[in-house]
Amino acid sequence: MSELSKSYEPKEVEEKWYQYWLENKLFHADESNPEKPYSIVIPPPNVTGTLHMGHALNNTLQDIMCRYKRMMGYNVLWMPGMDHAGIATQNVVERRLAEEGTDRHELGREEFIRRVWEWREKYGGIIINQLKRLGASCDWDRERFTMDEGLSRAVRQVFVTLYNEGLIYRGDYIINWCPRCETALADLELDYHEREGALYYIRYPVKGEDAYVVVATTRPETMLGDTAVCANPEDERFAGFRDKTLVLPLMNREIPFILDSYVSMEFGTGALKITPAHDINDFEIGARHKLDTVVVIDEKGRMNDNAGQYAGLDRFEARKKVVEDLKAQGLLEKIDPYNHSVGHCYRCKTMIEPLLSKQWFIKIKPLAERAIEAVESGKTRIIPSMWEKTYYEWMYNIRDWCISRQIWWGHRIPAWYCAQCGAIVVAMEEPSSCPTCGGAVTQETDVLDTWFSSALWPFSTMGWPNQTQELKTFYPTSCLVTGFDILFFWVARMMMMGLHFMDDVPFRDVYIHALVRDAEGQKMSKSKGNVIDPLIIMDKFGTDAFRFTLAAFAAQGRDVIMSEERVEGYRHFVNKVWNATRFSLMNLQGYDSSYRINRDEMTVADKWIMSRLSEVSRETIQALNEYRFNDAASAVYQFVWHEFCDWYVEQSKLVFNGKYQPESLQTSQAVLYECLSAITRLLHPFMPFVTEEIWSRLSDNGASVMRESYPQPDGWVDAEAERLQRKIVNVITGIRNIRGEMNIPPSTKLNVIVHGQEQVALDEITAYGPYIQELARVDEITAQLGGKRPLKAAAAVVDDLELFIPLAGVIDLDEEMKRLTKEINKVEKELGFARKKLANEDFLARAPQEVVDKEREKATNFETKLQKLDENLKRLQSIA
Repeated sequence: MSELSKSYEPKEVEEKWYQYWLENKLFHADESNPEKPYSIVIPPPNVTGTLHMGHALNNTLQDIMCRYKRMMGYNVLWMPGMDHAGIATQNVVERRLAEEGTDRHELGREEFIRRVWEWREKYGGIIINQLKRLGASCDWDRERFTMDEGLSRAVRQVFVTLYNEGLIYRGDYIINWCPRCETALADLELDYHEREGALYYIRYPVKGEDAYVVVATTRPETMLGDTAVCANPEDERFAGFRDKTLVLPLMNREIPFILDSYVSMEFGTGALKITPAHDINDFEIGARHKLDTVVVIDEKGRMNDNAGQYAGLDRFEARKKVVEDLKAQGLLEKIDPYNHSVGHCYRCKTMIEPLLSKQWFIKIKPLAERAIEAVESGKTRIIPSMWEKTYYEWMYNIRDWCISRQIWWGHRIPAWYCAQCGAIVVAMEEPSSCPTCGGAVTQETDVLDTWFSSALWPFSTMGWPNQTQELKTFYPTSCLVTGFDILFFWVARMMMMGLHFMDDVPFRDVYIHALVRDAEGQKMSKSKGNVIDPLIIMDKFGTDAFRFTLAAFAAQGRDVIMSEERVEGYRHFVNKVWNATRFSLMNLQGYDSSYRINRDEMTVADKWIMSRLSEVSRETIQALNEYRFNDAASAVYQFVWHEFCDWYVEQSKLVFNGKYQPESLQTSQAVLYECLSAITRLLHPFMPFVTEEIWSRLSDNGASVMRESYPQPDGWVDAEAERLQRKIVNVITGIRNIRGEMNIPPSTKLNVIVHGQEQVALDEITAYGPYIQELARVDEITAQLGGKRPLKAAAAVVDDLELFIPLAGVIDLDEEMKRLTKEINKVEKELGFARKKLANEDFLARAPQEVVDKEREKATNFETKLQKLDENLKRLQSIA
């Protein structure tokens, strides 16, 4: 067993071991392996992406599960890959073309696509190398891309099948349109932002009468496309307008006044302008009442010819002009401020425009029914279960999915149009001519929504539509780890497609993690300047410390609060493990690994630590099986730091130094080795790099720790040893507390008198006296059955024992009381200043909140300190 260097240097260790894992194909899954399979598909990062905190959390949790399951004997496949990210990638390449003074239209479709692939080969996939930095143990030999040949074939197969089944159709419908990207967007691809807007109250004259209906709207420019005004049939305010004809202001077009129960009687005036071509709800009302549809805004966000005198104006310029003209004609009653939530393109942040458009859709409700049943029946579990309600709400109210996008980068829709007879041909292979009339055909220019190919990810990556061995072995996958923000984008759609094409759910468990927030609990954003870069954190503190921090705070249903201070704290933990290993290796020189532990020669500390090891193994396994990552990390942390390092290592030194039970040396070495071996394996899923480095010094078989078994609960549980150890620890802690309270220097040796009512209890203290003397720095322990309290002695009650430490000759009681009185006066003065400040209303009103909070915290700390000083003074006064 070779010694470790004095300090742990993450960078050189991480690079070395990741390369070792790759070269030895330790992440590779074998589809012919008879072991029980465990599979995860990675949520494919965008080809344009770089590692952020959400990726780091998501992939750390996946890696913990994969490494843990490998050590539990499973045949593990972690399928990696990337998403082609249609809109995002096209935007990136278009920006580069603009820098060159050209654009995609000038290049043409074929050359533009070639340039995108060229960009992908050169710059795409940076995030993959960053995931490797994180320690991700994906089967990189199987890496897939949503635009690769195999996945493209799967996409086409699904489209053609759904079309032939009548589940894909082409039709006119209101969609979300991005005027900047010039493409349709799904409802889920919108970011909603609260905006300061206005409600414009517009008068619609009644034809042939000196009367009008007032309508409130946030978008007056769309009124140019109105085809009706509507009210609720139960609203008596509009009873006199039934069957009337109104005149559309500015356009002088006649429109009907209609009734529909959709209209809210509480909003605005109770009357609603109906613009079927520019609002989804208006579209549905228009369909029920067979209204005309008038499109007045084009695909660039400008008013078209149907807008009359406003044609050519930008939609927002048109709004100003419409309002001015309404005022001039006396048709604008008033304008009220009104804040409302407005959808923006999730990529370019442009405000979207609801637009009537001919698009491709999937009839989603028939597919959603099985996906709902799969969760209700428990075929797929959503963890934490609180997300089930959100899943059901969306699935039960689902709308048809608009799958066409008006961009060039993506899976081009396999549909061809015949100009001669108007036929639509949907096929796996490009037709040479129209099968109906023999005329020439042209392919649809739209591509499929990126999420269409992502929805097939769990089975397309494994070779579908071919019935591969990978599919037989690893589908359904065992678990999906993902963020709540793509529960609908991705998870629900994978459920629908998996059930439809594989006749089984795509995953048994869906673990949904929360957000990573900053130290103040704020969402990270570039605009706030509070983004923490995972790569910088890993460079500064090491990957293991970073990963362990993420796991330690990944509690179900709670956001992860991240700060450099927290990562630094777990960097100390990595160092603690490293130093404990150095101590262990030094004391394992000459250890015979074939030696089996002799229970009869075990010290109480040996029995206790083996019992605790068995219990912590059970706790960790149970927590990981239930996706309680924080509980698993906490169990191992507490055991390693507060039991193994703080107590067992210190107690074992007495055996190794020959001060206590020297005959137990070989057994204690064996216990130390077993504990260190188990700790290394317990920690490996969380901290893969440092544990691999330690294992290389600890193991004599040359195998990776990844190939070892995860520690299991065994027969070492020993309740009696745990009781005795608790007593020893409590006695030592009691003596240390007295030393601290009485301000006795650590170098001062103490005498301790122990009173007890049971001789057995006193005998235990005598038997384990060497532990107490060494760890509490005690010269002599006197155990007495009953007895009078010694004079001028500090006391503590520990379990069924009383501890007394005579203070004569140890401290000057009078001087110590003077010191405490002086300290109390000082703290009282400081507390007075803090309280005075907090009582100042002017300070509370004007000072920043963080300053006020800091002052409150200071006052609380002074109060706590004062209480402790008072208690110590009273204790000394009672002794004196």
